[in-house]
Amino acid sequence: MDKSNRTMKKKSFTGGCRILKFQCMSPSDLSSEETNGDPPVAPIFSSSTTSDVATTPTTPNRGRELVIASQLRNFAFNELKLATRNFRPDCLLGVGGFGSVYKGWINENGSSPVKQGIGIPVAVKTLNKYGLQGHREWLAEVNFLGNLHHQNLVTLVGYCMEDDKRLLVYEFMACGSLENHLFRRTVPLPWSIRMKIALGAAQGLAYLHEEAQKPIIYRDFKTSNILLDKDYNAKLSDFGLARDGPEGDKTHVSTRVVGTYGYAAPEYVMTGHLTMKSDVYGFGVVFLEILTGRRAMDNRRTRGEHNLVKWAKPYIDRHNLCQIIDPHLGGHFSRKGSLRSTEIVARCLRSNAKSRPQMSEVVKMLTPLTLMKEIASASNVQIKDASFNSNDNNVLAWVLAKDKHAAGTLPSPNGSYVSSFNYTLNYKDNRNIT
Repeated sequence: MDKSNRTMKKKSFTGGCRILKFQCMSPSDLSSEETNGDPPVAPIFSSSTTSDVATTPTTPNRGRELVIASQLRNFAFNELKLATRNFRPDCLLGVGGFGSVYKGWINENGSSPVKQGIGIPVAVKTLNKYGLQGHREWLAEVNFLGNLHHQNLVTLVGYCMEDDKRLLVYEFMACGSLENHLFRRTVPLPWSIRMKIALGAAQGLAYLHEEAQKPIIYRDFKTSNILLDKDYNAKLSDFGLARDGPEGDKTHVSTRVVGTYGYAAPEYVMTGHLTMKSDVYGFGVVFLEILTGRRAMDNRRTRGEHNLVKWAKPYIDRHNLCQIIDPHLGGHFSRKGSLRSTEIVARCLRSNAKSRPQMSEVVKMLTPLTLMKEIASASNVQIKDASFNSNDNNVLAWVLAKDKHAAGTLPSPNGSYVSSFNYTLNYKDNRNIT
């Protein structure tokens, strides 16, 4: 295969979780047209992997490498076989570069597998030893997430490391990823839910940067790594690329550039200098995706609109972001909230990293936005998105009609269908990222 064609993009899978008038979908509901996953940033002068660590399988020194994660449940491989019904196909939630993810069940204290439907559901992530993620990323996930506890971080229940087998056990996130909610052409997330998700994700980053025992740079902040529980509380997942922040008088961490196209801060891409402000830039991109319903990078769009930040910059500079709010909302959003959102996006995306706000400041700016009522303003706001289909009667009927629920109230799942965790499947496209 020609090296220039060796690139990858991800496709996320979630199960279904019915809520009010919008829903998560099952893997079988997805088509290639409905998803256009995030293409990864390749390490400079390297192949198209998203990792800066080796993927060759190794058998590590268990005591030396996992000592700080000793409080986690250490599952035997046979226990996880029982929890997932021997990794049966009907328990499969998704397949990706890391391997496969299965739904399983354990008892309430997490000590042993139980019958399906009894106890608590978990997501069991298996590592493909020849896949894109190697043992070191697996270990980073265990040692970071295993020692971090916050309402906006996915809980790592335990792990398994037997011979060359590497597995992770997470809490089960009932409504999948933010990516799947934003970029499928279904009834959209309401404005109030979007603001709640943005605030939760910001609180997760603020904890990593400013409240954890040591500052942590997340390094891969994107919509596919923001998972949602049954009440649409946002939690950060996938800490395989996380790094300790600079200590002492150091201003940055020097590292090879890894991450995802469209989300990585420009100064990090250019120099390899990583700081907490790199994450702040990533948050600005994700918040812009939440507001506009557009992907950070999307080559399916017309020329000049592939890169979301570049396309949106004139509107941001003119404080006129309301003109490019997700058209699938049909103008049903807080006008005042959109103006304040513009300020947040503009500050997070500043080219001078030092002038970007800390995430705790972003949290303070976002908090009032979750309380602002949605006002249908389609009559006086011209939405600019050529791809929006005005004949989508199902969407328009919902976003323009008077909803029986008061603005700002949080819809909740009725439990009729349980969705999956967030998972990715790798595909090839024709972009050259080497």
